[in-house]
Amino acid sequence: MKKIITILLLSLGCNAFSQQVESIETILNDKISIRALELYDHKVWYSGTDSKFGFVDLKDYKKKKQLRLFEDKLEFRTLAQDKDSMYAANIASPAYFFKIDKKSLKSRIVFTDVSKAAFYDAFHFVDEKLAFAFSDTDDNRLKLTMYKNGEWSFFENNIKLNQGEAAFAASNTNISSSKKYLWVATGGKASRILRMNLKDEKFEIFNTPFIQGESSQGMYSIDFYDDRFGIAVGGDYTKQEANINNIATTYDAGETWQIQASGQNAGYTTCVKIKPGSKGKEIIAVGDQHVSYSSDFGKTWKKISDEKGFFVCQWIDGNHVVFAGKDRIAVMTLKF
Repeated sequence: MKKIITILLLSLGCNAFSQQVESIETILNDKISIRALELYDHKVWYSGTDSKFGFVDLKDYKKKKQLRLFEDKLEFRTLAQDKDSMYAANIASPAYFFKIDKKSLKSRIVFTDVSKAAFYDAFHFVDEKLAFAFSDTDDNRLKLTMYKNGEWSFFENNIKLNQGEAAFAASNTNISSSKKYLWVATGGKASRILRMNLKDEKFEIFNTPFIQGESSQGMYSIDFYDDRFGIAVGGDYTKQEANINNIATTYDAGETWQIQASGQNAGYTTCVKIKPGSKGKEIIAVGDQHVSYSSDFGKTWKKISDEKGFFVCQWIDGNHVVFAGKDRIAVMTLKF
């Protein structure tokens, strides 16, 4: 009986990670660093260095368009969208918020942040009428730029960040939302979850067991499947192989976090995305040294690719994931 149980467990373990990479195809080669992606109209849209913005058609990779949003060489690490437009904000000051029409690709600046500390890490639309962009701050307070009902403004709050608590513009994914909440993940000398109730716009702050204490450590990316289940990944970009306390999950909307796969994952990770329709069970994650996959709500992980230089990812459908990073965009086909 013991032998039969052992064989059964081994079989279940194999089935849990039965997926494999069938192919990976580069669909854009360019002198560019890309850390933000959006999907719309069967196209992958991107923003990056040298003020570059564009798309590649996922139905025909030869169909692509790229333009420069500004004459100076701005660096974009954010991208967001509503029904009609894409939005991008550059890092460094002054920070310009560009609105780009999805059909005409005409762009205009809709908001400018001239504060010295302006450095926008993430940009996220909750719905058509509400969006938030997260920036470094010059007064130790949480700094969010808010788009609400057609108006842009700084979100007024008295939330104090700890000394050395900041965020990482690694993949435009340290903000996530559901119908009920908005979550913001911080990192550095403190790595916490800031949760806003969207009904009254009030924040609660929760500590996490995530690796933290140094400016290079903490949560780099979060994703939530619903109002309750979410996952966070990160680590230390100066120690890419370090894999202690760099993955965590929550089942209570971010109030408490459970470390997962500590010492048993591929290391520093910059982006995590839950597979649509999987209820949080299937998850893809990428760091600039690996692509990893979990089929058990983030509890265990398998490195499925040694591809290097990717920073951001997004599920296209149940079998395809788009990645971007240093000088390219690629589509990975997974076989289950």
